[in-house]
Amino acid sequence: MDTARPQVLIVGGGFGGLAAARALKHAPVDVTVLDRENYHLFQPLLYQAATAELSETDVAMSLRELLSGHRNTRVLTGEVSGVDLDRRCVTTDLGDVHYDFLVLATGAEPNYNGRDEWESRAPSPKSLAATLEIRRRVITALEIADGIENALERRLLLEFVVVGGGPTGVELAGALADGRQQLTKVFRRIEPSHVRIRLVNSQRRVLPSFPEDLSKKAAAQLERRGVILHLGRRVTAIDDAGVSLDDGSRLEAGTVIWTAGVRPTPLARSLPGEHPHGRVAVGPDLSLPGHPEVFAIGDMAHFEQNGAPLPAVSPVAMQQGRAVARFVMRTLQKRPREPFHYFDKGSMAQIGHYHAIAQIGRLHVSGIVAWFMWGVVHLYYLSGLRNRIAVMFSWTWLFLTHRRSTPIVTRTQHPLALHGRG
Repeated sequence: MDTARPQVLIVGGGFGGLAAARALKHAPVDVTVLDRENYHLFQPLLYQAATAELSETDVAMSLRELLSGHRNTRVLTGEVSGVDLDRRCVTTDLGDVHYDFLVLATGAEPNYNGRDEWESRAPSPKSLAATLEIRRRVITALEIADGIENALERRLLLEFVVVGGGPTGVELAGALADGRQQLTKVFRRIEPSHVRIRLVNSQRRVLPSFPEDLSKKAAAQLERRGVILHLGRRVTAIDDAGVSLDDGSRLEAGTVIWTAGVRPTPLARSLPGEHPHGRVAVGPDLSLPGHPEVFAIGDMAHFEQNGAPLPAVSPVAMQQGRAVARFVMRTLQKRPREPFHYFDKGSMAQIGHYHAIAQIGRLHVSGIVAWFMWGVVHLYYLSGLRNRIAVMFSWTWLFLTHRRSTPIVTRTQHPLALHGRG
């Protein structure tokens, strides 16, 4: 790369980082995209990979392949341990990487509210590894339950608890409910009624970020699919055989999945400045105070608009990624930066097959129309033609046959089986 040209370092290959890199494709700069993984993860569909509707290759795309047409861009795979703002370099396990402009877009990680020991018992579909572990546990529970004689142990293996009633929790619970009908077709001793799915949420309604009318419709659809809702209840303990709630009740379960919130990565908390809710506060141009050459975007950044912080969702990250690319160009052209403004195009959530909810401005849509809109939007934002075709084929096959393939699992042991057979 031409070291005489401005060096733009983007840390994180998620929605924000990828948007920034793409917007700089033809800029007179050299771009380095640095990520701990070598792929971009389409997180809005991770729950479908966790429930065997899609494969991992449908939701994970090689960063090198996605950016292969960018002559000014290289991809590095490495772990970031710190940022030296004075020396303008990022410390990694590959050595120091210097920059003229730095874009920090490291996203978020599951937030277990100070109980990080729960992570091994209740994985969260925020990473590809955790998503595959959830899928392994779901399929393994069915495999073991189909082959054991102990009725009590079989019943517990077929109990699933989703903790968290936001979009991820609702979509995951809906997908599990649909999978109960489809996956059990290939198991001789398991009927759909044997599989029980519960959703626990500390707030008194699901999808609290949506208007109340859409929230009620989502709850009704989940219950119609057989999902048991435990609203206004907080989890106080998680072990290999289930969860305990703050009202003293106990939910036995072979598989527990955590979707009850995220927090910024440690890198965000290591940066100077204020950290509301762990996110680093940025200025109107998304830069760190006192460091106009350093930007923080997406889930790790605290940016207020109309008196409230922007939500940690992918559309925010993408718009911010494109904005910092413009700010870099304006700086090189010695032009002032305009303040960032987020344009909210709406929110959507799928509640199983053929039903979704959508809020687009004042328009509230639910049912199959919202479900179709949800599918079109997700296909549009999915990176890579191969992935779009693969996902569209999988959805079409499921729509026509009402069957999904049963994934191969490499280990058949399950935490509850170990616990029960002690």
